[in-house]
Amino acid sequence: MNRNGFLYRAFDLYYDGFRHMTLGKTLWAIIIIKLLIIFLVLKLFFFPDYIKEHAKGGDKAAFVSEQVMERNH
Repeated sequence: MNRNGFLYRAFDLYYDGFRHMTLGKTLWAIIIIKLLIIFLVLKLFFFPDYIKEHAKGGDKAAFVSEQVMERNH
């Protein structure tokens, strides 16, 4: 890999920055854990699987195409 190339220099900048981070690693870990919890809670409680519940016989594609065609006219 060419050490003077843009991609190598950009990767090296981030790699070196994260490697020498002390408090930042802990903060990034907290941020990632909070995001995972938030998205899991949102998915479980606020976004039920509407298509799975309303598709007849498990034919999800037919249900979606039917809904699209109804709303189109």
